[in-house]
Amino acid sequence: MPNTSPFNVLSHNADAWDLQARANGAWSQPVSSAVIAAAKLGHWHIYLTPGPLPSDWLGNVAGKRVLCLAAAGGQQAPVLAAAGADVTVFDLSNEQLAKDAMVARRDGLSLTLVQGDMRDLSCFADASFDLVVHPVSNQYAPVIEPIWEECYRVLDHGGALLSSFFNPAVFIADRDPAYAAEGLIRPRYQVPYSDLIDLDQAAIAGKREQGQPMLFGHSLASQIGGQLSAGFVIAGFIEEMHTPARFEIEKFMPSFIATRSLKL
Repeated sequence: MPNTSPFNVLSHNADAWDLQARANGAWSQPVSSAVIAAAKLGHWHIYLTPGPLPSDWLGNVAGKRVLCLAAAGGQQAPVLAAAGADVTVFDLSNEQLAKDAMVARRDGLSLTLVQGDMRDLSCFADASFDLVVHPVSNQYAPVIEPIWEECYRVLDHGGALLSSFFNPAVFIADRDPAYAAEGLIRPRYQVPYSDLIDLDQAAIAGKREQGQPMLFGHSLASQIGGQLSAGFVIAGFIEEMHTPARFEIEKFMPSFIATRSLKL
């Protein structure tokens, strides 16, 4: 008998990320004890894009209240804690959060771990944080304006949101490998993109059966304009290539965008 219950994308993506964490994917590989030891001595960096984040985007984090938003996996948060920050990790995946818990136990760090939807930070009071670190992750949320609004609310005045996301152009091409084999980029999808709208039912069913997360390609109006509408002032901007390229289009344009946005 077919399953006729409504599809819950939030629950599905939580399960999908639990699966990726158990498989030790690229974003689920905790940093080593050597990295933590170096961070305690002041030698550290974190990533929002493939390259290290510029040090002047962070400054001295010692004593700062930092929210690592949708950023579990045992990578950024433990490094920031080792550098002296008071760190809270908020993520949809319990298995990803378990990676941070493991590093904290292993290396004697203090981390606060919270499971939840990045669009709803109601468990935190206004002005709870000095810094929000939000690496590439909002492509798993159907709507992202609430993320920016919540980040603005929980940041104290003078605080900064450091976020990264995919250039929406990476979502427009047909993914048939035959085109890539010929070096062709065939535009097929419009932005904003949604797996749930743009894929056919067979493809959606395949992703569900394989435990792959559902993706959403948000426009720059939502990504950058949404931050501005929430009240932020953008003070820093980075573009970076994805190397090696996953898609043909990534050979010709940066996939990653990162912004440093201030609550004045």
